[in-house]
Amino acid sequence: MKKKTAYMGLFLAFALILSYVESLIPFYFGVPGVKLGLANLAVLLALYRYGWKEALMLNIMRVFLSGFLFGNLFVIMYSLAGAVCSFLVMCLFKRMKNFSLMGVSMAGGVFHNIGQILVAYFVTKTAGVVFYLPILLGAGMATGLMIGLIAGNVMKYLGKGKAEER
Repeated sequence: MKKKTAYMGLFLAFALILSYVESLIPFYFGVPGVKLGLANLAVLLALYRYGWKEALMLNIMRVFLSGFLFGNLFVIMYSLAGAVCSFLVMCLFKRMKNFSLMGVSMAGGVFHNIGQILVAYFVTKTAGVVFYLPILLGAGMATGLMIGLIAGNVMKYLGKGKAEER
């Protein structure tokens, strides 16, 4: 149990560091909302190593802490919507067993952007935000693939996860 708590603390610190690093990268693709999603690497690792409960707690803490540290209320609102949509789909795809870690990550990237578009629609009351969707979906697939590849390589070094805790 102590080992798991230590790992979860490290995952949260890792996610916050990645959020900070991402906030420093001048990444502008011409469309609002396109980001690398580096902090999702920690969530994906926690999901595969410990399960959905721990990963959900990490995800929520990451959104609020990084929002308070590096953003504002709107950042938290958009991030939370994206994180919830992404997380639910990643859990579903992981459970289906037909998807690899990269497939789960790509689905998470795509649905993160769908969640943010939904919030943007309700905030702006403008249907025109859906015109950003094709670019955001492509970006979500690309960044999800990148995060999935990195997560697959990192998982080799983390050990067995749940079985290791018994």
